[in-house]
Amino acid sequence: MGDPSKEQGKKRRLDIFGSIFPREYDFEGMLADQAGHIQVGVQTFVNWLQTRPLQNPAKLEELEGEADRMRHDLEEKLITSFSTPFDRQDIYSISRQIDYILNYAGETAREMYAFGVEPDGPIAGMADALLAGTACVAAGVKVMNRNNAELEEQIRLARAAIHRIEDIYIMGMADLLHTNDAMAALRKREVYHHLRDAGRALRNTADIMHRTAVGLA
Repeated sequence: MGDPSKEQGKKRRLDIFGSIFPREYDFEGMLADQAGHIQVGVQTFVNWLQTRPLQNPAKLEELEGEADRMRHDLEEKLITSFSTPFDRQDIYSISRQIDYILNYAGETAREMYAFGVEPDGPIAGMADALLAGTACVAAGVKVMNRNNAELEEQIRLARAAIHRIEDIYIMGMADLLHTNDAMAALRKREVYHHLRDAGRALRNTADIMHRTAVGLA
């Protein structure tokens, strides 16, 4: 738990600064909206994996486009804003990294549909862990600059999900090395890599959030 006196002192400093340099935009709210949208997108990806046969992931592409517009809007406001609730580079980086999460999920879906790759245990497992971690990020972003203890807990849970992605990836790749169908293994390898990349974007997001939490402590 944080020191109440430190929390109160920080709040007073922010209130004083805010009265002198009022914020033009609610960046915390914009990040929370974007993270929530990314969570919806990853949930859509997980649901798509459960369809048989796999359909063209058009809905996922639509959500990606909406997420890009949200990110671009935030970036434009970030350029023109005089003051921000915390380091503007961290705001930009969080927005960019969570966008990568959905981008990689979308690329995974498009490759699976184009290559004729059916979901298997590792794909489903990594997707589920990605969704769990993304939900933690979305929950953590909502309390940034407000509740460090809850933020740190969500970061911890997100990192646990990231470790699951890595473990599943390694086990899945080990199985691919023992298959007799080289072409099928090659196609699945590409899909596994994209899901791992999504996990790395999730890890980068969690790291930036943790740095922000430390800076605000």
